Amino acid sequence: MLLGLLGTGVNVLTVLLGSTIGILVNKGIPKRLTDTLFKALGLVTVFIGVSGCLTGSSVMLVVVAMILGTLIGELVDLDKQINRLGKKLESKFDKGNSNSRMAEGFVSASILFCVGSMTIVGCLQAGLKGDNSVLFTKSALDLCSSMIFASTMGIGVMFSAAFVLVYQGLLTVLAVWISPFLSTAVIDSMSCVGYIVIIALGLTMLGAIKLKVTNLVPAMFLPVVLCPLGDWIVRVLPFLA
Repeated sequence: MLLGLLGTGVNVLTVLLGSTIGILVNKGIPKRLTDTLFKALGLVTVFIGVSGCLTGSSVMLVVVAMILGTLIGELVDLDKQINRLGKKLESKFDKGNSNSRMAEGFVSASILFCVGSMTIVGCLQAGLKGDNSVLFTKSALDLCSSMIFASTMGIGVMFSAAFVLVYQGLLTVLAVWISPFLSTAVIDSMSCVGYIVIIALGLTMLGAIKLKVTNLVPAMFLPVVLCPLGDWIVRVLPFLA
């Protein structure tokens, strides 16, 4: 099991390293340029989401997952809970900075680093086979992403490493028990929904929409339940329209 957790450990270290470099770079960037880079980062985030969500998933299943997942997220108000944690971190570690984006950086980076097929497949391979190759590749990508995010959002991105540790660590440890439920169709659908959430994140960063993105995250996990019911959903929904 320790070998299986190696990939997650490396991923956490790369996020910390990339964030540290980004924070150091941030200190020498004028605010005007930082704002422009932030918008550029929003565009890149939208591109990542669009590129990732073009999978062979059932459109109807994805629609149902998004609707039900958003309802769950709004009822629980997950965004409020996560942002509250981000604000607490901000008050302790970035106190007195009126331009702080620490809470936003923590939430945005946590979503970006933990959503997508590489996270799910990588953790399953690490937990079941001790194969960390996918997570090592993801670590390299997250190193670059954390540098860019931290250069515009600051120290909050660094704290997302804790979220990566908990989320990926749990997936890896529980891989033996959850793998029977994660067929290729389920993983594709989870990834598709996850990348739609990333698109929403990018559009929010650009100011194109105002959305509590974290409240969409529960939708990513619903394909585990919905995929086995896929045929039934496709047959029934047209009658409800």
